[in-house]
Amino acid sequence: MNTSHKIVLLLVFSAFYSCGNTNNDIAENASESAVYCIDETFKKSLVIEQPIKKKITEDISLTGSVETNPDKVIHFVSLVGGIISKTYFSLGDTVKKGQVLAEIRSTELSALDAEFQSLNSQIKVAEVKLLSVERMFKDEISSQKELIEAQTELAILKSERQKVASNLNIFSASSGKDVFLIKAPKTGIITDTSIATGTQISAEGAPLFTISDLSEIWVLVNVYATNIESIQAGIEVNISSLSYPDEIFKGTIKTISQVLDNEAKVLKARVVLNNEDLKLKPGMLVDVVAEKKFDSDGISISTDAMVFDQNQNFVVVYKTDCDVEIRKVELLNSNKKETFLISGLQENEKIISKNQLLIYEQLKNFQN
Repeated sequence: MNTSHKIVLLLVFSAFYSCGNTNNDIAENASESAVYCIDETFKKSLVIEQPIKKKITEDISLTGSVETNPDKVIHFVSLVGGIISKTYFSLGDTVKKGQVLAEIRSTELSALDAEFQSLNSQIKVAEVKLLSVERMFKDEISSQKELIEAQTELAILKSERQKVASNLNIFSASSGKDVFLIKAPKTGIITDTSIATGTQISAEGAPLFTISDLSEIWVLVNVYATNIESIQAGIEVNISSLSYPDEIFKGTIKTISQVLDNEAKVLKARVVLNNEDLKLKPGMLVDVVAEKKFDSDGISISTDAMVFDQNQNFVVVYKTDCDVEIRKVELLNSNKKETFLISGLQENEKIISKNQLLIYEQLKNFQN
């Protein structure tokens, strides 16, 4: 092989070797550049949180209903019989103490009024008699015994009149209308009624209406057999209603019945709630979440941070904008707001809890 041929072969080999090295460098650079980094603008839409180590809690979902507090309920019973001549309220009305609610026409009123008038007349006669006896006693015409008898007779008549007047006052008699007035014994809401104009009632019969003070109500919670061991007095509960989907009413279980409800076959737990704004109404059905606390600690994260994929649970762990990874985690328990983990995450790490699903998909694409 002459010298010129050797030179040509050397040039070709050198060019091929050079091209081979160039291709290797490009592949290495491409491999190094295949790293997902969070865009600075997109990062503003993320929420990054740090797990918290705290006492493990478990949410127990129950149901319940709103009931009136029996200590704040009055069932009004009439002391006289008669006919309801007029009513001034309807079911659900708010009434004030002393407000006239109904009128009763009754023969008892006529009898009491006649007795009152008769006693007034007898008292006038007794007063004249006493005055006469006192004068004769001064003139030593009548005896002291006669004076005392006249004084006693007047005192007895006045006592009887006072008794009748008290009865008329108790029954709120209106002499002008010739009716008994039924007045509200306390401020509250009419939650039940059994009377209307023309209704005939008897003395000390069935309640005419019910007034309930709803500023404090009870929530009776259904505790099923599977939850009896976990639900105890003193446990905090969160109560929600379809009527107020964005509002949580917080309370504490005060007592738990020791006898099963015959119909529902559940124990009834009682929660006492302040209800000054009257949002909760008797008969409302509510959802109750009881919080059971454990002695051990666990890693807690927001439930919103979880990614559920292929029957497994993941979180997106954040270290830097260009160092983000998908991490499989094992769950202990979870609710709408909080999730406790068995493994997969440490207390000092950080995770993305908003828009993490977008990053999760990007990372999966880079891995594939």
